[in-house]
Amino acid sequence: MGIGFSFIFICVIAASCNQIYNLLRLLFDIRYPSSLTMADEEPLDQKKYLEESCKPKCVKSLLEYQACVKRIQGDETGYKHCTGQYFDYWSCVDECVAPKLFTKLK
Repeated sequence: MGIGFSFIFICVIAASCNQIYNLLRLLFDIRYPSSLTMADEEPLDQKKYLEESCKPKCVKSLLEYQACVKRIQGDETGYKHCTGQYFDYWSCVDECVAPKLFTKLK
């Protein structure tokens, strides 16, 4: 049983893996094995990154939304809106993201 196994075993038992890791890191300059992640770390939100990659595919909807916003900019009545164009744009992005996102979920 090496230090790596002992560390994993201690982390399973301990309430806070971060505290033990920080102590071991200071004492022995030990790093997490690449296959482990810290339990207290927030996982990365893959949806944000996928949305950014899908936005260029929905330029037509975005341009329609931006044209609508420009067209109603001077409206003081509040009756004009671009809700339809806004939802069209995000529906396009969501349709692109959905198949990719569900393959990345654990």
